[in-house]
Amino acid sequence: MIIGLVGKPSSGKSTFFNAATLANVPVSPRPFTTIKPNTGTGYVRVEDAGPELGVVSNPRTGFVIGKTRYVPFTLMDVAGLVPGAHKGRGLGNQFLNDLNQAHALIHIVDFSGSMDEDGNFIGYGKHDPEKDILFLEEELNLWYFDVIKRNLEKMQRMRRAGKKSVEIMMEILSSFRVFEHMAESTVREYGEIEEWNEEKIKEIAKNLRMQTKPTVIAANKIDLPSAKENYERLKEKYKNIIPCSAEAELALRRASKAGIIEYAPGEIDFKIVGNLSEEQKEALEKIRESVLKPFGSTGVQQTLDHAVFGLLRYKAVFPVGEKLKDKDGRILPDCFLLEKNATVYDLALMIHSDIAKGLLYGFDVKTKRKLAKDAVLKDRDVVELISATK
Repeated sequence: MIIGLVGKPSSGKSTFFNAATLANVPVSPRPFTTIKPNTGTGYVRVEDAGPELGVVSNPRTGFVIGKTRYVPFTLMDVAGLVPGAHKGRGLGNQFLNDLNQAHALIHIVDFSGSMDEDGNFIGYGKHDPEKDILFLEEELNLWYFDVIKRNLEKMQRMRRAGKKSVEIMMEILSSFRVFEHMAESTVREYGEIEEWNEEKIKEIAKNLRMQTKPTVIAANKIDLPSAKENYERLKEKYKNIIPCSAEAELALRRASKAGIIEYAPGEIDFKIVGNLSEEQKEALEKIRESVLKPFGSTGVQQTLDHAVFGLLRYKAVFPVGEKLKDKDGRILPDCFLLEKNATVYDLALMIHSDIAKGLLYGFDVKTKRKLAKDAVLKDRDVVELISATK
């Protein structure tokens, strides 16, 4: 699973990426600082199964703070987007090709309204952030529209040759991850491919974009002038919107890594545990007063969690061996993020194809019950896989 960070230049994408991954990609107020996509490891929060089972988890990947497990996934920061990207303006072609890899999007928007459409500073409150929200939606809609329109004749020829519309859509639009249920609902609503006209294609493009690229809006730079007012104005109109300060989160995570504060990503506060200069204390107190107290968090972790569990509706599952250990003695070593309808077999396949091939059944550690291979797993299930192949 890949979550893509998108937005116009200088919106704070790379700062958000650095905060989420503690990477060190270039950050600059100049447009197009990000040329090639940066990929790193982000984390989402899951209630750890260890306390429930009376054990202390020892993750192979990710980490545990208190009762919260931070589970890894791939985060991708792509080149800044400008209007006309679908026609190749700016780094449009590269942006859209990179974006195809993403299962969901986080749209980083400068809610202080301080940058023009090309990412140049023009002063706080001089630009309406809603325009950024709308232009991204429009660019993606036009991208889908152009692909469908460009392939329409080919699709209609395939129809005349006797192929079903649903099969054609899944084949031609596979790069957009258009699955069977999406194609079926499209045909039910808009008719067979030979019935499509330009107006229908526009609607189809928008609907497919919303299904295949669900998006959460990170209302970034929320502590800067004009940002809170813009957020209050737009939060009811756009439901998937989270107030955010990527710069504040980056500062807190770096301070935590340096051992001068105790801070768990996504929490409402931090604790000073090291020796700080007056300047450092002042900077941290400013974060507390301007971000954490009024908004309850920096918003970065909440945005990541919402993308994975809110938009994609993924679930966390703990696969275990005998006595909850792996061969190296680690307790509850793994926690996997699976699609909402994933089964015991899907879990086995994710671990190793040989285990899936020899799978007999699963064993629910919490309920002490056998699970059929096709049983749909629940969030936070702890499952031992019984396979003829070890």
